[in-house]
Amino acid sequence: MKRVFLIVLDSVGIGELPDAAEYGDIGSNTLLSVSKSKCFSMPNMKKLGLFNIDGVTAGEKEAAPLASFARLKELSKGKDTTIGHWEIAGIVSKRPLPTYPNGFPPQIIEEFQRKTGRGILCNRPYSGTQVIQDYGKEHMETGKLIVYTSADSVFQVAAHESVVQVEELYHYCKIARNMLHGEHGVGRVIARPFTGENGRFTRTYRRHDFSIEPLERTMLDKLKSAGYEVIAVGKIADIFAGRGITESVQTSGNEDGIRQTLHYLDKEFEGLCFVNLVDFDMLYGHRNDVDGYAKALSYFDSQLPKILQKMRKEDTLIITADHGCDPSAASTDHSREYTPLLIYDALNPAGRNLGTLEGFYEVSERVLGIFGF
Repeated sequence: MKRVFLIVLDSVGIGELPDAAEYGDIGSNTLLSVSKSKCFSMPNMKKLGLFNIDGVTAGEKEAAPLASFARLKELSKGKDTTIGHWEIAGIVSKRPLPTYPNGFPPQIIEEFQRKTGRGILCNRPYSGTQVIQDYGKEHMETGKLIVYTSADSVFQVAAHESVVQVEELYHYCKIARNMLHGEHGVGRVIARPFTGENGRFTRTYRRHDFSIEPLERTMLDKLKSAGYEVIAVGKIADIFAGRGITESVQTSGNEDGIRQTLHYLDKEFEGLCFVNLVDFDMLYGHRNDVDGYAKALSYFDSQLPKILQKMRKEDTLIITADHGCDPSAASTDHSREYTPLLIYDALNPAGRNLGTLEGFYEVSERVLGIFGF
């Protein structure tokens, strides 16, 4: 019974891509930046071969890596979560999804106001943690929704849970999702509930992403139609708009995501368990928190032996990322970077250098190959 556990370390890039200048990301190297923190410790990922990957200058190389390893070059246009995960699943996007560096056009905002019956605050690119501090008080006084975007293809709606109930916020985001198609077909509409008092507002894990459907068949669709289980852990189901998935579970962060992964390692199934660990990106990369990022990577590394111990003879573990988000950069946005690929075969724990591979889609090729496609 074959099982593949595919873990995406959200935003753990390993160095700028050749076209990084086009995205304003010259010099970005998430892993290298984080490795300089005193909180960084990844001895178990070292054993797999993380620091042996071409171009990686962080950490010491392993004499006999347990996993095959490679550097992945993104072929799609963009550097966001949706584009990155779609390419991991086999879709190379030749055109980037739309972004809004000057905010959304008046016709979109006016239609959203009319359909929700609420006013709008902000409407420009903003840090998600800062926007609620700057607009939260006015939101609570007026009931207006905080709408903002970023360098990614996102339409984000923030609201305090005492002003707009979470299910109502989700309803508003569904309205936006139905509006935003064609030339304005953003990758994700994101509900961003928050709590707390003025000056101490905090986002909650009741975030929900409403994604555009993948434009082509993905490895998830192919596996599901062939009768295999496709289990989504974390925001995977949101990213793929629920398509090609047989079972899903939301998580409240990395610790919960790892706990759910360990749970599925104990379950009987044949197919793919696709995991996203979001905290690296959401809590630390976007907040330029180098030490926090390093602690999160070190925690994942400390849990890796538990994952490896639970693997069965026919299991394969694949670890990769979807983009970068260098916490030492001046920007708080994603960065256009190579990503790591580690492939651990429980039956044959001996790795080799696969070099630099052209395309995140190489992940889907290997997953599908395991199941005989």
